[in-house]
Amino acid sequence: MRLFFLTKAPLAALLLLGHTLMAQQPVSDGVEMADKLRADGKIWVVVAVIAAVFVGIIVYLVRLDRQIGKLEDEVKGQRRNVTDTPERTKNAIH
Repeated sequence: MRLFFLTKAPLAALLLLGHTLMAQQPVSDGVEMADKLRADGKIWVVVAVIAAVFVGIIVYLVRLDRQIGKLEDEVKGQRRNVTDTPERTKNAIH
């Protein structure tokens, strides 16, 4: 139990104290590019592109998961056929 604490203590200290070390200066005027995009109404184009990219990634991952599932089923089916074959030949011989 004591070893567990000693190995996790530096990580905990880094997490607790790291936010002050990596803090940025506060922005007084805001982000100029974001303000310009909001003013022109183009921020919605940025949001739409980001949403399209995320939807594309999700669709890709779902399709990939289905394809991998089909391949796993095929491999399991082949393993069943391979394991069934020696048993059938043993039963046929005896």
